[in-house]
Amino acid sequence: MSKAITIAEAQRYDAHTIDVIGIPALVLMERAALATFNNILNDDFDLTRVVVVAATGNNGGDGIAVARLLKIRGIDVEIYLLGDPAKATPQTTQQLKIANYYNIPITSDLNHIVNATVIVDAIFGVGLSRAVTGKFADAINAINAADAKTVAIDVPSGINADTGDVLGVAVMADSTTTMAYNKIGLLTTVGKQHAGTVHVADIGIYAQDRLEHAR
Repeated sequence: MSKAITIAEAQRYDAHTIDVIGIPALVLMERAALATFNNILNDDFDLTRVVVVAATGNNGGDGIAVARLLKIRGIDVEIYLLGDPAKATPQTTQQLKIANYYNIPITSDLNHIVNATVIVDAIFGVGLSRAVTGKFADAINAINAADAKTVAIDVPSGINADTGDVLGVAVMADSTTTMAYNKIGLLTTVGKQHAGTVHVADIGIYAQDRLEHAR
């Protein structure tokens, strides 16, 4: 698990795991959420007020699942949701349904981000390739303005996972839980500054050549 991979490799390994091996995307999402949740609990964070900032892609689904794990643990958590829920991925739609079952509050007030003690960044994953603008940029600016410790899922939102470049604006995280392998962009000077401490989580996604050796 020591190598770092590109965006294209990350997407290819995901697709192989889901489509060829047959591990459902929702299972991988649950594993990603559990790994992030465990890293949050293992760090010395003040969990008085946790806000998960999530969009409607699968990175957001990871974050919404983290919110549920925190809620079940008895931690005060709410979700700041970006984007149109009607356009969410199937997995994130499922996570929103589960979050609703557990009565996890959803807010649209940026002050809730600023006043949090811990923020989970679940806006963009590795696939981001264009500049962050609008409400997404506003949310990232609010995250960076907060005194809270910030935990990013996979990559800090706004960072190009290949180059480490800031795409307009990017989250300054204290720690990043990245899935399966580190990302090349997080090894650059700027990437390191934004990612903080990087935890590589084994969630059951592997390079195809690794799988062939295991047969």
